[in-house]
Amino acid sequence: MKVRVGVNGYGTIGKRVAWAISLQPDMELVGVVKTKPNWETLSAVKRGLRIYTLKENIREFHARGIEVHGTLEDLLNSVDVIVDATPGDVGATYKKIYESFARKAVFQGGEEPDVAEVSFNALVNYGEALGKNYVRVVSCNTTGLLRVIYAVSKLSKIRSVRGFIVRRAADLKEIKKGPVEGVVLDPPKPPSHHALDVNTVLKDLDIVTYAVVVPTTLAHIHTLHFVLERSVTSDEVLDALSNTPRILLVDGGLIKSTAELRELARDLGRPQGDIFENVVWSDSVLVRGDEVMLTYAVHQEAIVVPENIDAIRAVMRLKEKAEDSIKITDESLGIKRWLQ
Repeated sequence: MKVRVGVNGYGTIGKRVAWAISLQPDMELVGVVKTKPNWETLSAVKRGLRIYTLKENIREFHARGIEVHGTLEDLLNSVDVIVDATPGDVGATYKKIYESFARKAVFQGGEEPDVAEVSFNALVNYGEALGKNYVRVVSCNTTGLLRVIYAVSKLSKIRSVRGFIVRRAADLKEIKKGPVEGVVLDPPKPPSHHALDVNTVLKDLDIVTYAVVVPTTLAHIHTLHFVLERSVTSDEVLDALSNTPRILLVDGGLIKSTAELRELARDLGRPQGDIFENVVWSDSVLVRGDEVMLTYAVHQEAIVVPENIDAIRAVMRLKEKAEDSIKITDESLGIKRWLQ
């Protein structure tokens, strides 16, 4: 019997998570919640999804000729678990409603860590989320950091991580956000919040990150510096990265930019040009004894999608082991198959 899942919020993350849920052999997408009858609602209707909204907004949907199958409360009555993909800091306001219906919930990284019992990354701490009621999938940048940290940690205990993050200014649809010009320190005083978020999962890791915001919508770029407890070789690092789920190596001689990377993903049939993997430039891997440096891209709109799927399996105990859930998710989404 499939687990029944609802998605509250059908924006950048919600629509991708809804699509991914529909591909899972052990999940059923019951419906999605929209608060406004906008172009994304039209997209959901055209895809044949059941639309739910807030009670006070039903009349507005009907005025636009959009059929509403019920309220958020109606959806909660029909599901086993809800994925909250509402804008940052909004999800926490819905938690009491989820609690009143005794429904498990998966929140996103835009919420504060205390909204959930566990901050989640499938590779790092899947087991901690088993059977929990409330799990927070960490942000796109934190997800990217944790995957690479996990891969490198298989070679040696990590003494420290130092990172520099070049952040996209906005997602493609966010026409009112900027900056249009300039490079903005985010924040001016380190560390950036990304290191703090990593520590919600890896509590004892010595990590500091700096970040800047630049005028692009395509992806983030991370450059990390590791100090390990033993010396390693470049081949060891490349093998560890290559053998880690959701990490993809590319040749910098062929792909030099996030623009080329996203265009290639579109050319090869990835929906919306989505990239669910960390894309590491193999040429960037530099090893000097116990020091490792590397650079990779994070597609902010897509990277957390597989993590949401695994979080659903963890809270519902559909799979007890991370590797079993990851395998199903990755096969269903075509992860690591498009360039290999």
